[in-house]
Amino acid sequence: MQHAVVKIDGSTDRKVSLADAVFGAEYKEPLVHQVVCAYLAGARAGTSAQKNRSAVSGGGAKPWRQKGTGRARAGTSRSPLWRKGGRAFPSSTRSYGQKVNRKMYRAAIRSILSELLRQERLLICDDIQLGQPKTAKMADALGGLGVSGRTLLVTAEYDANVALSARNLISVETVEASQIDPVSLVGSEHIVFTEGALRKVEEALQ
Repeated sequence: MQHAVVKIDGSTDRKVSLADAVFGAEYKEPLVHQVVCAYLAGARAGTSAQKNRSAVSGGGAKPWRQKGTGRARAGTSRSPLWRKGGRAFPSSTRSYGQKVNRKMYRAAIRSILSELLRQERLLICDDIQLGQPKTAKMADALGGLGVSGRTLLVTAEYDANVALSARNLISVETVEASQIDPVSLVGSEHIVFTEGALRKVEEALQ
């Protein structure tokens, strides 16, 4: 499979070969949906918690004797019915993580990348070299590539100039090739890969 390589000025003078196993996979919507949901669930904190009647301090002594007072019987002053009592059905810390094995995760990433390529939302650029971190230069570079809207820029390695130049652009996110995730891929209108990042992704997914 061949795909054009776009330069910063928008011109194309050569093509690069893509691995069919990575960029020619069938789109499996149920698998992609499962992996995206699992990724989002894993990001939930799960730290919400309240105290039940045994976790609230105090209440060790029976407030009054069982019979003869005319009042309702009570065994503890930390009952959920009482002020300063524990919660009846408290939430507790938990993990929202869902198990997704490595084979499923990689298959979902291949499926997403293949569908993005078919929809012409995936671009391959020669390289993005910025001598200094300048937001205007990054905006000009993306404009030359012809991308707009929510854009994910994937580089082979961390580049401080690229990251700093893009962070003030509200619709642009930069990520290293080793850290791409299904949510960012699905949620972006355009994904721009440098050629070096493309080779790293192919090597990891084959």
